[in-house]
Order: sequence, then C-alpha cells, then structure tokens
Amino acid sequence: MDESKENYPSLISHSSFQEEGAGMEGSKFMREMGYNHREALSNINQNIVGASLNSYMAYEVEFKGKVVMYDKSITRKFAAQMVQHYHGEISEAKKVTSLAPNPTSLEDCTIIDVDYDDASDGQVPMFVKHTEAMLDEIDRMEEIDMEDVEEPVIDIDSSDLKDPLAVAEYIDDITAYYRETEASLFNSSCVSPNYMAHQFDINKKMRAILIDWLIEVHCKFELMDETLFLTVNLIDRFLEHQTVLRKKLQLVGLTAMLLACKYEEVSVPIVEDLVMISDKAYTREEVLDMERFMVNTLQFKLSVPTPYVFMRRFLKAAQSDKKLELLSFFIIELCLVEYEMLKFPPSLLAAAAVYTAQCSLHCFKQWSRTIEWYTNYSEDQLLECSKLMVTCHQKAGTGKLTGAYRKYSTWKFGYAAKAEPARFLLDP
Repeated sequence: MDESKENYPSLISHSSFQEEGAGMEGSKFMREMGYNHREALSNINQNIVGASLNSYMAYEVEFKGKVVMYDKSITRKFAAQMVQHYHGEISEAKKVTSLAPNPTSLEDCTIIDVDYDDASDGQVPMFVKHTEAMLDEIDRMEEIDMEDVEEPVIDIDSSDLKDPLAVAEYIDDITAYYRETEASLFNSSCVSPNYMAHQFDINKKMRAILIDWLIEVHCKFELMDETLFLTVNLIDRFLEHQTVLRKKLQLVGLTAMLLACKYEEVSVPIVEDLVMISDKAYTREEVLDMERFMVNTLQFKLSVPTPYVFMRRFLKAAQSDKKLELLSFFIIELCLVEYEMLKFPPSLLAAAAVYTAQCSLHCFKQWSRTIEWYTNYSEDQLLECSKLMVTCHQKAGTGKLTGAYRKYSTWKFGYAAKAEPARFLLDP
C-alpha cells in the first residue's frame, strides 16, 4: 500500500491541474474543510482508490515579474534542484501532488494552497528536510565507499601452478633466501661500496671502462642476461678482496665472464675466443691461472643474488610487456657501469629500474599495490635510486661509455634507449 501523504496536504491530479490551472490561479479552495481537516482514504471516490501512484510536482514560479508554471517527475536530480530553489532562487512555490491522473475525480479532492512565504516561524518544509537528509546520506555513503575501496593485490603465480619451470610452489622461498643473503652484512656475496679505496693502481673510472667493454663483449657473444650481471658481481667481489694492477684489470674481467658463462650458459665460449677478443693481450695459461685464483678468493660462492634475479620477479609483478621489460633492463645495465650504484642492494636496484621505466613510459609516477607487495619497497624508498637512474639515462648517449646505449638502440632491443627519460622525477 502506498505511503501516507501527510507531508503533501494538497492533492490534485496532474492533468486536471493543467486543464483548470487558469481558473485556480490566485484563489483559496477552503470550501468544505479547514486546513487541519481531511477526508479519510475510505471516503475518496472509488475511481481513485487502487489507481497507480504517479507523483508529480507542479509549480508557479515568479521570474522577472511573470508567473511561470512547470511540472516535472520527482527524481534525485530534481529534488536537489528543488532544495536549491527553496533556499533563494524561487520566490514563490505552490506544490500539488496527485494519486491518480483521473480528471473526473476533482470533486472528491480537497485542494489547499500552500504558501511557504507565510511561514513566519522560519520552519523548513518537511519535504525539503527529507530531500536534504537523503542527499546527505547518499554523499556520506559514497565517501565511505571510496575510502573502503583499495587496489587488490594480484596473485601473480596463480596462472603458473601447472608450469614446472615456474616453480610456483617455492618461488617465494627462493626470493626470501635471496633477500636474506643480500641483507647479511657478513656474507661474502655483499660488495662494499667503498672497496675502491683499497686499490692503489685502479680507480672507479677504470672499472667503468672495463664493464662498458664487457657489455659489448656480452652482446657480441649473444650471452644470457644473467651472465652479464653475474660477471659484474664476480669482478666487484674479487676487487674487494684483492688489489689488482691496471694492466691485469682486463684479465680479471675476461676471467669473470668465463666463470659466469660456465655457471649460466649452455654453450660456453672457449678460452681462445676470449683471448682473441682481448686482442691477444693475455695467453690461455694466464686466463686459466686467474680463473683458479679467482674461484679460490671467492671460496667458490657463485650462487649470489644479482639484480637480475629480482628483476624477473618484479617485472612479473608489474605485469610488464616487452617494451617495459627492455627499458627496465636498459636502465639497470646503465647502473652496472656506475660505481656509485653499489651502495644500493640488488633488490632495490631492480625495483627502482622497473619504477623508473614505468615513469618514463607513462610520463607519470606509477607504482601499483601489487608490485609494492612483491618488492617490499614503497615509492618513497625508490626515489633516491630512481633519480640517479634518470641522470644516467639522460647522459647515456653522450661521452665515451656508450656500450649499453648503442646496444639498446638497435631493433633487436626495441630501440629502448630512445625512450625519453623521466625528468619529472628530478623535480623537487
């Protein structure tokens, strides 16, 4: 049963109002009952009882000295407009509501003029109070909904449960082990960012020249990505424990690449190829002697966390495409040349490379809740490293050390080096 119309004491059909509106204008219809009297619903003509409820609002509005009549279905938008008109824009309003559009039932209805201007006590009409309360409640619920909605964390391994190569069952344990290893201050896999202070015949610039050359050698032999990162790790760890003459520095680099190839590659370059690539600066025996010396110095610890092992995991969390992947690897390879980047742990370097690449491609800061969950790094924790990466990206094509830039300026690597750096990250 329809709700009582206690807030609408004046009742008239919509169609009747339009047909006889001119005759009703400016008159008071209080012929049979006073304002506080009303017929019971049972006394209303049976033609009206049972009819479908179809509510309308009819108004007389004084606008620029003329009386304008209009009607409209009661909607949320119109209710809001009605409240706005009431608080200053409508000078005079007369409201009439109808239970049924039967024009013949006018004789059974008592019609009352409601003049809101006569309310001297300043009370707000009931329908205005109800409308305001309804709008306030809707706005409050929308605010609560927006606060409660959080970006979900996606399970990036759910689609690989049937892939034995993805090792989804214990990939989290592997990642946790790598994190513990890089965080251990007493582990021999960690490289001190100040080890060059103990070298008396080489410096960080010579190291940069060596690694830039090794990037070209790595590309020429078409080796795997993990081989390059392990090569650089072996070089830094060896130089941290042993002082080296500058004329032997290239030999250290070649030997480190030979060891990394034996650890990572299926098809390993022979020693003669490495001797040839060094323009026969060293003999085969010198390479093998340095190999024995290096593995003993490192205590045969070759299973170490490099930025590569984290990079693959983080790119998966970022749901990357080929473009993002290539740009991320370009940025991280630029960091291999920079000695200052040794102060950052491998996992942070990998996360910052992905973050910087996303910013470069999308031209705005982007770091989803999913990738933050899997990297354990917030956006604020990456900004320092990311700013240095942007600086490296800006100067990648200039100077003499352009090995990585030329490598990633080819079709094979998607011209990733041509991407614009995320300069806005450098803004204070």
